[in-house]
Amino acid sequence: MVAQGLFAALFPPDCRLCGTPLVNISRLPVCLECISTVLPIRVGTCEICGEGMATLARPELARLEEDQTCDACRETRPHFEKACAYGSYDGELRDLIHLLKYEQVTPAAKVLGGILATAIAKLGILRPVLVIPVPLHSSKRRQRRFNQAELIARAALKRMAIPGAELATNLLVRQRATVSQIGLTRPQRAENIRGAFRVQHPEKLSGRDILLVDDVLTTGTTASECARVLRRAGAEKVWVATVARTLKHSRRKTDVGVVNDPDFEIVARAS
Repeated sequence: MVAQGLFAALFPPDCRLCGTPLVNISRLPVCLECISTVLPIRVGTCEICGEGMATLARPELARLEEDQTCDACRETRPHFEKACAYGSYDGELRDLIHLLKYEQVTPAAKVLGGILATAIAKLGILRPVLVIPVPLHSSKRRQRRFNQAELIARAALKRMAIPGAELATNLLVRQRATVSQIGLTRPQRAENIRGAFRVQHPEKLSGRDILLVDDVLTTGTTASECARVLRRAGAEKVWVATVARTLKHSRRKTDVGVVNDPDFEIVARAS
């Protein structure tokens, strides 16, 4: 009886996303069908920040535009080189992130790390980098008991193809708690986040290239502020990779299709 209770606690009988009974024993209570519906971004995106662009969603119009950057990046270029996300922040991908972030289902980090590794590969980085997860404020970390960006980064690092990539979790610190960015305008977001981060041990950053990673990118304001602080401390270049991104322009799932990535399937089945 005790063994049955323990088994039920560790291996819930139903998928936490769709409610379908699970047929395979896994530490992650999500069925393979739900994981297989996590979709890569297929709409046109800004070549700098990764935001969806209406004209780039139509390839025939995209070919007519030489500058495939969004209005925001044309107006004020972010402090990072380029940002890339795997999927749109909706559907099963958003639910999977929430399982980790808000329900403490830490085995989800392994699948999300595989997804992040795919996004990182799209950046085309060929030289050694310091991989820095966007940090949480100490109060938030105590409440959550972990930094989801760090867990995902650790999982991604095992699958990354970048030679000499090294995880660094003690160089960038969130020194000030900030209010939620939800509902704020872009200028308000920038003001809210400014001064929230600082660098420890700047000598370890001097001349180094940085890969900044997080679970979700919204407007890129936080990532840009982190990149600004890192570059001011001596970093050479900063790239950004996230599992998901909120997109202004996106297509329905039926227009895109399911994931067709052998490595991604291996991660899903090993979860």
